[in-house]
Amino acid sequence: MLKNKAWMKLDNAAKIYPAAKRRNWTALFRLSAELDEPVDPLILEQAQRNTVARFPFYAQRLRRGLFWFYLEQLEGTPPVQKDVANPCVRMRLKENGGFMFRVRYYDRRIAVEFFHVLTDGAGGLIFLKTLVAEYLRLKHGLQIPPCEGVADCADSPSAEEAEDAYARFARRIGASRKEEPAFFIRGTDENDELVHITTGMLSVEPLKILCHQKNVSLTEYLTAVLILVIQSIQARCIPNQRHHKPVKICVPVNLRQFYPTRTMRNFASYVNVGIEPKYGEYDFDEILTAVHHGMGAEATEKKLNAKISANINSERNRLLRFAPLFLKNAALKLTFHLVGDRLSSSSISNLGVVRLPEEMTPYVKRMDFVLGPLSKTRVVCAVLSYNGCVNINFTRKIRESAVEREFFRFLVRQGLHVKVESNRLSLTRPARSFSVKEEASCPTAFTAE
Repeated sequence: MLKNKAWMKLDNAAKIYPAAKRRNWTALFRLSAELDEPVDPLILEQAQRNTVARFPFYAQRLRRGLFWFYLEQLEGTPPVQKDVANPCVRMRLKENGGFMFRVRYYDRRIAVEFFHVLTDGAGGLIFLKTLVAEYLRLKHGLQIPPCEGVADCADSPSAEEAEDAYARFARRIGASRKEEPAFFIRGTDENDELVHITTGMLSVEPLKILCHQKNVSLTEYLTAVLILVIQSIQARCIPNQRHHKPVKICVPVNLRQFYPTRTMRNFASYVNVGIEPKYGEYDFDEILTAVHHGMGAEATEKKLNAKISANINSERNRLLRFAPLFLKNAALKLTFHLVGDRLSSSSISNLGVVRLPEEMTPYVKRMDFVLGPLSKTRVVCAVLSYNGCVNINFTRKIRESAVEREFFRFLVRQGLHVKVESNRLSLTRPARSFSVKEEASCPTAFTAE
């Protein structure tokens, strides 16, 4: 059972975000579920209260200490908000009552946006599933068993769910953080309050067949497509091949698959995989080979543990531990600049197949995962599969839509049927769908301005 603590330490991954956040940027991500009927906001308020009581370690305020930032327990819950056309814009913590998450709704959709200080996608998904299950229980009297990542709100919080698993499983030897900077996607910056979200929806089975034919995973296939697209963009931007930089994609890896932990806080690492275009132009099969073997070599328990151990060892350094917070902040900002977004051209995060208890599935028609804009990276991608459909969400902070346009055009050329939505279109306007036969005209699906 989790004791009611007045304060809590940040986990190791969370410590970079308070130092790195800026006036116009907060590291956010978003998860949402679309129901079969309009959402009742009053019932959603009660469902949020019950869910937060089950997961009190998410009801926290960020506080500045002498040596470290820390989390302070908050009472109550943030107000449920109507959803907006530009999700994942910076979170003003003071205006949100100090809370570092927000629950939003629009028509049939329930969404939760988290500041990464609290948790990662896996933890956030459990929160959303439980919130939706509690909403359906209150609305329809459903009896939903605690399974498939849905918690029982009548249960007491668990101390294991709030542990810093990084500190528990890190070892003594860490890996070097040195890595060559990657090609940086440039474009016309949008204002701080505008975020482009482009969603491609396609059936999972035809995509799995393509992956099986190439003997790769779905994540590896989509990562290779993204590398192929960015390689072509760099070739157009920088004609002199000798000046080309690596095209690398940051792929988060859920560490819970390697360790016996029930933590719902951050517990992920990453792998940067890619190609060296200065050696020559790579075709898609060559990129697939590079990604497949790169993931196989780097996404291992020992390699990933060495990465988290390097961070933990730095945190335990005596000079850093007892340095005042303003010096730590300066050091963390420098570290984030040197080994953060600069090391990858983009990011693709795949939460995999989402399953719900069978009592919930008739009511939940769709689920989505969206990464908020990163500090420097202009275009990022998030993937989630539910109910036989893969939803691929691109988040963009520049006006140019070349990355997602070329990404989906490639999938169409492989014979896949893709339906595309954009938050720049009217919320009531139906999504455009197109097939391989329409590929020549598909750019119009992306020009929402």
